[in-house]
Amino acid sequence: MRDAFHNPNGVFVGRDLGGNEYTASPPAIDRYRDGTGDDHPWYRGDSPLGGPIAPALLYHSEVYSNLGWYLPNLFGNLHARQEWELFHPVSVGARVRTRSTVVERYRKRDRDYVVNEVLVTDPDGRWVSRSRTHQSFLVDDERRGFAVDHEREKRPERSFEVGAGDGVELEPLHKTITLAMCDAFSGPARNYHNDRELARALGFPDIVVQGMMSICFVSELMTRTFGAGWFCGGKLDVRLVNVVWAEDSLAVRGKVVGAELEGDKQRVSCEVWCEKADGTKTLVGSASGLREPAL
Repeated sequence: MRDAFHNPNGVFVGRDLGGNEYTASPPAIDRYRDGTGDDHPWYRGDSPLGGPIAPALLYHSEVYSNLGWYLPNLFGNLHARQEWELFHPVSVGARVRTRSTVVERYRKRDRDYVVNEVLVTDPDGRWVSRSRTHQSFLVDDERRGFAVDHEREKRPERSFEVGAGDGVELEPLHKTITLAMCDAFSGPARNYHNDRELARALGFPDIVVQGMMSICFVSELMTRTFGAGWFCGGKLDVRLVNVVWAEDSLAVRGKVVGAELEGDKQRVSCEVWCEKADGTKTLVGSASGLREPAL
């Protein structure tokens, strides 16, 4: 049925961006490892979920496979927030299908936000994961210098207090983001996530590390913390609050802040964040996974 209400080329709530089919192949998992440094043994050998399984966020960038949901002004556009729900693991070699839909638009201060939801299913329609990506675009399309520079993160309003309350801290991950990682994660095409000149053309002084990389780091921390309870019920909701630049070093941290029964399991909630060596927070938010209830 044809939708005569909306401009078919517009960016409107309900716009269907279509989807794709993929195989969770060993080469795809190798590329994920090269882009993130996540080399969990379950990706190559046996797991409690029945043989090798793919990383939970293997299809982290499926939302960007069709950019028909982007607004025209690409200067200074940024990934602002990410939500994810995980329902079922994907076995290595299994097929999946994706579907992408614009589900929300809103404006905050000088930016327009578009939210794209991606549903990943197996060939029979069983849900594997659901994600919502909030991308922000400058309202004013007049280009004046850099849209975001290195000094922005030092401003008082870019400081975020996290991890100060009670709770058990998780052992952190430590990541140094190399150009090779940027190429593996965001390539092979040249773009502002792996090419300095293209980054400058879009209003940034250096390569902007793709926001999904930090989110995958959080998924690695949650995989290590919850195991099968991350793949079968994990959730996250994080904001990308400061830019990560190529060759930055990050600590990926978490703290357990609560737990409650969910069916016959226990949902354990964590505060999560990423920070640079000087303490600058680049990602803040929450994540949770399932465990057997404490006796």
